[in-house]
Amino acid sequence: MDGTETRQRRPEELGLPYTLSTERLPRASEDGPLSIPESQRVTPKPLETELSKETSLSIALQVIVPFMFAGLGLSGAGILLNYFQHWPVFVEVKDLLTLVPPLVGLKGNLEMTLASRLSTAVQATVVGLLAAMAALLLGALSRGELDLAKVELLCASSVITAFLAAFALGMLMVCIVIGARKLGVNPDNIATPIAASLGDLITLSILAFFSSFFYKHKDSRYLTPLVCIGFMALTPVWVLIAKQNPPIMKILKFGWFPIILAMIISSFGGLILNKTISKEQFKGMAIFTPIICGVGGNLVAIQTSRISTYLHMWSTPGVLPLWMKKFWPNPCSTFCTSEINSMSARVLLFLVIPCHLIFLYVIYLVEGHLIPNSKTFVVFYLLAGLIQVTILLYLAEVMARLTWHQALDPDNHCIPYLTGLGDLLGTGLLALCFLISWLLRSEAELDGMLELASGPP
Repeated sequence: MDGTETRQRRPEELGLPYTLSTERLPRASEDGPLSIPESQRVTPKPLETELSKETSLSIALQVIVPFMFAGLGLSGAGILLNYFQHWPVFVEVKDLLTLVPPLVGLKGNLEMTLASRLSTAVQATVVGLLAAMAALLLGALSRGELDLAKVELLCASSVITAFLAAFALGMLMVCIVIGARKLGVNPDNIATPIAASLGDLITLSILAFFSSFFYKHKDSRYLTPLVCIGFMALTPVWVLIAKQNPPIMKILKFGWFPIILAMIISSFGGLILNKTISKEQFKGMAIFTPIICGVGGNLVAIQTSRISTYLHMWSTPGVLPLWMKKFWPNPCSTFCTSEINSMSARVLLFLVIPCHLIFLYVIYLVEGHLIPNSKTFVVFYLLAGLIQVTILLYLAEVMARLTWHQALDPDNHCIPYLTGLGDLLGTGLLALCFLISWLLRSEAELDGMLELASGPP
C-alpha cells in the first residue's frame, strides 16, 4: 500500500488539516530501522476536532512562549558561564570550558530525541566520559602537551554531570510531553525549548559545582577515580534493566553513532570557546555562547521534530512522499512555499532576529558592562544568528529526507547532528563577530589617534 496514489497525494489535496500528530500512529523504534504494523498502514484520515488546522499564526503562538522562556534560560546560562569562568577550577583546568558545548549538547540530544529512559543513563555515562577524553585530546593537540594531573578531575566531572543532568531532564521531558498532550498543544513546539531553558542552567550548575568540589579535594587521591569507576560499574546494571524493554535495547544497540558524532562536532565548538573566552577582544564570549548555540539548536530541533512527525503521518519508513522525493531540495522550496514544513521554517526563521534582540536587551540590562556596546557588534551578531539558523533549517529538511529514505527516524538521527553543528556554527560565527567588531573598533581608534597627531600644534 506504500506506493498507492492516495498515500502520495499532498495533505491539502485530500482536504485534511495540517496539524501534525503521532497520536494515532506508532512511532518507530527509536534508533533502529523503522517498522509499522501492516494493519496500521492505512490512508490518513481526518484528525480529531481538537487538533485544528495549523497556520503560521498558530505555530508562532505555540512556539513563541516556550521559546522566549527558553531564551531567558539561555541568557541565564550565559550569565552563569561568565561567572563560572573566573572560578579557580575553570582558570586552572581550561579544558573544562571545552566540555561545556558537548555536555550541554549531550543533554539536548538525549532529551530532544525523547530517548529519555534507562538508556539515557547508559548513554550519558559513556558519552560523558568520551566527551572528557575528546576535550583532553583537543587540549593536548592545541597546547602540544597533556596534563595527566587534570585527567581524573575532568573525567569525573564530565561523567557525573552527564549522568545527573540526563537523568533529571529525562524525567522533565516525560512530564512536559504528557502535560502538552493533555492540554491539546503540539509537543513538537514546546517540549524542546522548555527542556533547553532549564537544561542549560542545570548542566552548567552541576558541572561547576562538582568540578569545583573535586578541585578543592584534589589531594584526596582516590576520590575522582572512585567516582569514575562507580558510575562505569553501574552501566551494566542499567543495561540489564533496559533489557526488559526491547525498544530501549534498540536505542542502546543503534543509537550510539549519532550521539557520539554530535559530541565530537560540539567539542570543536568547545575548543573555539576555550581559546577565545579569556582574550580581551572576545570579552563577552562566555555570555553569548549559550544563547546563540541554544537558539539555533532549539529552532532546528523543533523543525526536525515537525518534519519527522509529518513523514510519520503521510508516508511509511523508507518511502518518501512524491513531493519530497528530491534529497537536495531547492532552498526556496524550504522557505518560500505554502507547504506546512516550509511555513513552519519561515515562522522559525522570522523569530530569530526579534528574539535575539530581546535576549540582547536582557543581557545588556544585567551584564552590560561586560559586553561590546556598539551597533556594529549587534548587527554582526544578528546576522550571524540568521545565517546559523538558515543553514540549520535547510540541513534539517535535507537530513530528514535522507534518514527517512534509509528507514531511520529523523528525530533520533538528525537532531544530534544538527544541534552539534549548531554549536560549532554558533561559536565560530560568534567568535568572528567579536573579532570583526574588535578590528573595526581598533581601526577607528587608530584613525582617531592619527587625526589628533596630525592636527595643528
